[in-house]
Amino acid sequence: MTGVTATTDLDGRARDLDADFADTDLRGRFRLPADTVYLDGNSLGALPIGVAEAVADVVQRQWGQDLIASWNTADWWGAPGRVGDRIGQIVGASPGQIACGDSTTLNLYKAVVGALRMRRGSPVVLTDPDSFPTDCYITEAAARDAGGRVEYVRPADAPARLRELAGQVALAAYSSVDYRTGELWDLPAITRAAHEVGALVCWDLCHSAGVLDVALDAHEVDLAVGCGYKYLNGGPGAPAFLYVAQRHLDDFDQPLTGWNGHARPFAMSQTYEPARSITRARVGTPPLLGMLALEAALGVYDALAMSAVRARSLSLTGFFMDCLGALCPSVEVATPREPGRRGSQVSLRHPQAYAVVQALIARGVIGDFREPDIVRLGFAPLYLTHAEVLRAALHLQAVLEGAEFERPEFAARNAVT
Repeated sequence: MTGVTATTDLDGRARDLDADFADTDLRGRFRLPADTVYLDGNSLGALPIGVAEAVADVVQRQWGQDLIASWNTADWWGAPGRVGDRIGQIVGASPGQIACGDSTTLNLYKAVVGALRMRRGSPVVLTDPDSFPTDCYITEAAARDAGGRVEYVRPADAPARLRELAGQVALAAYSSVDYRTGELWDLPAITRAAHEVGALVCWDLCHSAGVLDVALDAHEVDLAVGCGYKYLNGGPGAPAFLYVAQRHLDDFDQPLTGWNGHARPFAMSQTYEPARSITRARVGTPPLLGMLALEAALGVYDALAMSAVRARSLSLTGFFMDCLGALCPSVEVATPREPGRRGSQVSLRHPQAYAVVQALIARGVIGDFREPDIVRLGFAPLYLTHAEVLRAALHLQAVLEGAEFERPEFAARNAVT
């Protein structure tokens, strides 16, 4: 098959697939430059239409006019639980189990310490040596502070290691999707394996929330954390979230005992009494501008079934892999081909990966780089089309065949990669 024939065939497939998935095409609800293929929603989601207006209302009316009364009249105080419940609809958690606020790092610290306190006498926390570095840093710190220790075990090996350490493991803490390669780990199987030996599980959903049908309640997950600025489109620095299963709320003794988590915060008691709800996961005064921006952004998920979002995601990533096979057959794909083993990204390996990413950005295809050699391309299904996927593959073909990545301007490292 010639290059022209392959491109023509792929172009036809792209049109057909976009027609097949027209019901989940929400590109019109986002603000995106017309000449850009945005493949970095796994780092920062695009801006949904209506968010800027919602934030302007918070600033100009709620804050500017109503002032402090908005803690009551606009229910600023209830925002962490209200936004948490909205996130719960996306990740499969019934109301009252998610608190929105703080960062993923802080929430993971709460979860690890809380788990070790619920499983006193079992000091081990299993986690992935290849997790996002902050997960490893904070899990080590939390385990140390709670009198536990971390053992690094890859997700594929976790069930067997859990059986070997039966009775010693308090928590298995893993990322649902590998942030570098996009590999999807077996959440149900690892969760079951942990429960079989009396351990708890905590899942990091940063690369899952908004693109996977996570189903936390259905899989009986104990704890979960995630951020609001990736596929949930909450904006840079958007608040994160913490899930604590209802059955654990009374026993969840989290270490950051701030006044927002008190049973009677305005009693101003000198003695801490945790709220008997997910409110106990709160710490200090929430960042309302970011939280209400996230709340407005989550509206794009209204009336969407996550199974349909997942189907669109798999179609986009699968089609991109087909495009790579036809147009860039020599490129090394780090992401598993099997649909059940990949999240919503496709990662490529290249010895000059950083420069490849910069060359693509110069062509209007925005992805990012991860050490040591990963070209990371995130497929946000709500606003990405199959036609754009093909455009991205054609640009990648041109970058590789023309050795554009060798241009000196693409070698200079930015602070954020």
